[in-house]
Amino acid sequence: MDVYAAAIAPVIDAAHVNVHAAARRAATELAAASGITPGLLFDLRFTLPLRPLTRDGLAVIYRYHDAADRDGDLQEHLDEGTLADAGDGTLRLTARGLEFVHRLYGIHAAATARVWAEHDLPLLAGLAGRVLERAERVPGGALELVAPPYEPAGTPPGVLLFNRLAALRHHRADAHAAAWRAAGLTAAGIVGLRDGPLRARVEAETNLRAGPPYGVLSAAERETLYEGLLKLV
Repeated sequence: MDVYAAAIAPVIDAAHVNVHAAARRAATELAAASGITPGLLFDLRFTLPLRPLTRDGLAVIYRYHDAADRDGDLQEHLDEGTLADAGDGTLRLTARGLEFVHRLYGIHAAATARVWAEHDLPLLAGLAGRVLERAERVPGGALELVAPPYEPAGTPPGVLLFNRLAALRHHRADAHAAAWRAAGLTAAGIVGLRDGPLRARVEAETNLRAGPPYGVLSAAERETLYEGLLKLV
């Protein structure tokens, strides 16, 4: 499954980014009209409605981001009342934050209906969901913090697919982190690592770790998922 994991990873990334790009203008207008800084809510839209996160958890999810920038984004949410701190570092989405997420889901529904029209989104969402269910939640990793995604009743298939792909990206990120740690590197070290034998070994190990969940699909289903996602980008 490592070859498949290597092939589908950039396709998942491209499909995910495509929706963000298609929704950017409407999402920016929503944030401005709501007086809300979208910040972490864009990334954690499918997580925070279901479960709280800790500051340490945020550091795992944003392992490659600058800590000061992350803390600054978090403080904006606390100041604006979209997140609340329980006093022990536990962060919960407020009613105001949940309302924003629901409206954001509406924007993503419109975007996916527009840019992914005439594609079998229920089929692709179902395949992605099966892979996500099989994906290992590594203790201390990002996936156990963000999955399963928030899927309220009536969520359209395009949004289901969009958010399931987002969660699968965290599975690969956990596989990547495990691979570079096994090679004796840090987050900063892997970001600055140039192409070469060590980088190649880390990527190969990442694919080995990221591949197993795709084994839940038959060969024909894996081809359908790959080709189907490729047509979305």
